[in-house]
Amino acid sequence: MNTQEKLALIKRNTQEIITEDELKTLLEAKKTPVVYLGTSVTGSPHIGYFVWVTKMADFIRAGFKVKVLLADIHGALDNTPWPLLEKRYEYYSIVIPALFESIGADLHKLEIVKGSDFQLKKDYLFDVLKMSTFVTVHDAMKSASEVVKFGESPKLAGLIYPVMQALDEEHLCVDVQYGGIDQRKILVFARENMPKMGYKSRVEIMTPLIPGLTASGKMSSSEKGSKIDLLDDEKTVNDKLNGAYCPEKQVENNGVLAFLKHVILVHKTDKGERFVIDRPEKFGGPLTFKTYEEVERAYVDGKLHPLDLKKAVAKEINTLLAPIRAKLAGKEQLLRDAYPA
Repeated sequence: MNTQEKLALIKRNTQEIITEDELKTLLEAKKTPVVYLGTSVTGSPHIGYFVWVTKMADFIRAGFKVKVLLADIHGALDNTPWPLLEKRYEYYSIVIPALFESIGADLHKLEIVKGSDFQLKKDYLFDVLKMSTFVTVHDAMKSASEVVKFGESPKLAGLIYPVMQALDEEHLCVDVQYGGIDQRKILVFARENMPKMGYKSRVEIMTPLIPGLTASGKMSSSEKGSKIDLLDDEKTVNDKLNGAYCPEKQVENNGVLAFLKHVILVHKTDKGERFVIDRPEKFGGPLTFKTYEEVERAYVDGKLHPLDLKKAVAKEINTLLAPIRAKLAGKEQLLRDAYPA
């Protein structure tokens, strides 16, 4: 794979790259660059995680070594009770590799890192204190505002969060940090402040957040039916998709189409497979699509009905979730301990 092919693969479905020129230079200069994504061990993982797992698989194919930071300390800074941290880390340490396995990613280039394994070391903590002398309260709060749940009475912990996320780039020895577009302010914060520490700025890459399954567009635990949990059974998945917000001919804020674009059809396209809509002959018979663009065009033109789309996507999601359900079979107590009612 040449530089342009690697660049095209990494750019696929991204929303912003800071900067593309730096990324191209990196690809030309380094045989095996390193990228990382941090996921805070807060809420229970859901199918939205497939978006960043899919992009990480692109990095692997492009020759990167991939590091996934299971950020337990960050979880505590963002209001996860300290007694639950270890259980949540244990749950994530099973679920995240299972997500990669589900999409057929090469696990040999994947490294799972526990945050507290290096973030409590003397040199790291010294850097946290040092950076805190350069960063204003205003800038720290502004950078974390889209990620940290500050509430009406913000805690000091939320101001430490972006400082640590910036320093992770250096202490994990990476060339690129990747995250959702909600992370943009923190990634820019890192770009601005790492040179003050005598460290280089990294390339920052972001993908969009896909909408949830309700009209609000959010994936929220407080909004029933807005997201599909990794352990939802087939009937629950089918029911949630059946009730999903998916207006006829509308692409905007359509979580069903978004998941199809950013996850399902990425993998089908790469494997040379077609996306098939099973329909009875009386409704026109089966539909077969090669690309997402073909699906979107048929949907906007009214040739693909929302109900048929939702049934087909539900089937694909259940296929993705089957190996994860199997991996977590018998670990129901761990889930209860990590996320008590």
